[in-house]
Amino acid sequence: MTSDKRRVTSRKILTLYGVIAASIKTRLYSELTRRAWLLYPFYNRGVENKDSRTIVYLTDMKIIHKAVLKELAQLFLLSLVSLNFILMMDRVMRMSRLLSGVGASLSDMVKIILCLQPQLMILTIPMSLLLATLLTYGRLNADSELVILRAVGMSFRGISAPVFIFGFFCFLGGLLVSFWLAPFGAVKMRETISTIVRQKAPMAIEAGIFNTAFKDVVILVRDKPSSGSMKGIFIYDNRNKKEPKVLVAKEGEITADNKNNLSLHMKNGYMHIARDEGSTEIFFDGYNLSLNVATESPSRKTGEMTPAELLDAASKEKDPNEAIQYRLEFHRRLSLPSLCLLLIFLGPPLSLLSGKAGKLGGLIIGMGVFTVFYVMLVYGENMARAGHLPDYAGAWTPVAVIGAASLLSFRKAASR
Repeated sequence: MTSDKRRVTSRKILTLYGVIAASIKTRLYSELTRRAWLLYPFYNRGVENKDSRTIVYLTDMKIIHKAVLKELAQLFLLSLVSLNFILMMDRVMRMSRLLSGVGASLSDMVKIILCLQPQLMILTIPMSLLLATLLTYGRLNADSELVILRAVGMSFRGISAPVFIFGFFCFLGGLLVSFWLAPFGAVKMRETISTIVRQKAPMAIEAGIFNTAFKDVVILVRDKPSSGSMKGIFIYDNRNKKEPKVLVAKEGEITADNKNNLSLHMKNGYMHIARDEGSTEIFFDGYNLSLNVATESPSRKTGEMTPAELLDAASKEKDPNEAIQYRLEFHRRLSLPSLCLLLIFLGPPLSLLSGKAGKLGGLIIGMGVFTVFYVMLVYGENMARAGHLPDYAGAWTPVAVIGAASLLSFRKAASR
């Protein structure tokens, strides 16, 4: 290649990178322009044109991918926090109303909120991945940066490489949450609620004030010498709707057993039981009344089990309706993390549909996709519970639909 041809080639490269830097006006593309200037001496020294461009091109690819990965990570964390906050609001408000009745403090509520996060992250990690992808690439598309990247020779697969890397780590994180963090958080939340009830429920009962912290039970005491003891007790117990009870006692004391179950031991009183056919009045020297706080049962649930424990419980359960609950939870623990591996092919093509709407368009599309997915998931699980579908079909069909749509969309976008 002659000296004049080298100069013409180098000027074309400098012009192309200069257009990128002037159009985008970001640090990323200013760096590309700087590196293009470094390429100029290679041409004048007679260095092989192809090798020089390959070195600089690969270096610039790494810079672009790092910049996109950084933006993806920032938007992913922001989306994760926002979605977790939105999804937990209903449960937090419900628990705050219930636990405030037993004197739970702000620090107690913070502990419960932290324990609740891993259970929500099973769903919000793939949601946040899709939103971060749509917001990042929607911004690139709105600023015409995707057009420029393809103009300099980057393929759609190369542009989407940061999403592939980030999505794989989201998949690993989803498995970690699903297999360990979510069950651990559910157990810790139950233990925290039980501890709060055991320690602070007696202090929530105040003299001269009707207390409704215990489900379907109203307590009124005349005097309270200490946190656990009370005098002049009046109780209305409506837990058995057919036989409501009224209890009156001179004194009593709240105690807790090893399983954090509360009971009120009353002395020197009587109990009035109302029935349809009449009423009964019973006098007692001592009577133990079991108390349950108006919250969810502390018994172990599917959310507290690991996938291995879910399969074991399903195999041992004799009731088919209960067994399918364990199997559906097992499939959900695997299908939602696996969804991350499919959404990496859906996000970049969908970002092209947002047009000039940018981040707002990506947000709308992302929420729409997950609304459709969640509706299909709930419908499939209900069909499995009703016996119209096998449990694996009800749980994995929505994932298969999203996967097929993702691969087709990515193939179509890459072939343009």
